[in-house]
Amino acid sequence: MAAYILRRLLLIFPTLLGVMIINFALVQFLPGGPVEQVIAQMQGEGDVFGSFAGGETDSTVTGDNVGQGDTRGFPPEFIEELEAQFGLDKPPLERFFSMMGNYIRFDFGESYFRKKNVIEEVLEKMPVSISLGLWTILLSYLVSIPLGIRKAVRDGSSFDVWTSGIIIAAYAIPAFLFAIMLMVLFAGGSFWQIFPLRGLTSDNWEQLSLIGKVLDYFWHIALPITALSISGFATLTLLTKNSFLDEIGKQYVVTARAKGLTERKVLYGHVFRNAMLIVIAGFPGLFVGVFFTGNLLIETIFSLDGLGRLFFEVAVGRDYPVMFAILYLSTLIGLVVALIGDLTYVLVDPRIDFEKKAG
Repeated sequence: MAAYILRRLLLIFPTLLGVMIINFALVQFLPGGPVEQVIAQMQGEGDVFGSFAGGETDSTVTGDNVGQGDTRGFPPEFIEELEAQFGLDKPPLERFFSMMGNYIRFDFGESYFRKKNVIEEVLEKMPVSISLGLWTILLSYLVSIPLGIRKAVRDGSSFDVWTSGIIIAAYAIPAFLFAIMLMVLFAGGSFWQIFPLRGLTSDNWEQLSLIGKVLDYFWHIALPITALSISGFATLTLLTKNSFLDEIGKQYVVTARAKGLTERKVLYGHVFRNAMLIVIAGFPGLFVGVFFTGNLLIETIFSLDGLGRLFFEVAVGRDYPVMFAILYLSTLIGLVVALIGDLTYVLVDPRIDFEKKAG
């Protein structure tokens, strides 16, 4: 097992390098780089995409940025100065290896436009993303796994039928649409003013007691977490149910029942271990998606300033240091979580031997 872990750790860097190479190369062909963003703002267009929407522009940028923005009235020396400020005066290959050399040391530099350290910027957004991600995953697993087991045990019963109808209907509703519905119903829309509309805590949070702070925190995240979790229930519940149904029909379950073991002992002592493997397999993707990419619309609707919203803003604004830092960290964490998922396989079922499979 130690050899397998070492191999996986050694594979992390080339995998991470491949992801960064592909994304860095794609960015070189996208219009509207940092220089064009500055020029668009100076021309009062907000960002470079405003000039695209405007229709008629006179693009006179030279070099790598030809055709990407309207530089009429700006001397070439000014454009060259902007490129040097952003480090775009160097060849792409040199910029990439310089960036990766810094990233290996976890030196992500400073944001182009926010004038803040990238790590500080990311850490500022982490409380929102951790709150949404942690509670969404926890709630989804705590509800879906017991419900999936119950549905498998009572397969074909009225309970199985009406719960399937509910979770499929919930899955059909997009998370952002469900979030809007929750706001209309419970956040002062057209019905009740029960939950707050925005933020992670109240303005007077510092003055509250410890219990008051905890209650205030859960009061604020109740609607966002519900909106994020509702669609995830269906996939995880049905996956758990189908995994259990597949295992329940196997010979070892029949043998265990013939030995006189209780149904609970059969389910949780034998079936659970094998059935959970497929559920564990989907955890790394769910983890990274919820924490880094899956919250943009929910964060926007509930005015929460998290990583999903930050990544969208820096991608649109071409703030490359922040954008690539989030991509680097999310990929690295995803690879580590995938390795932890493999180790969890062994904890759930010690019969699994990755070294033999690799051999």
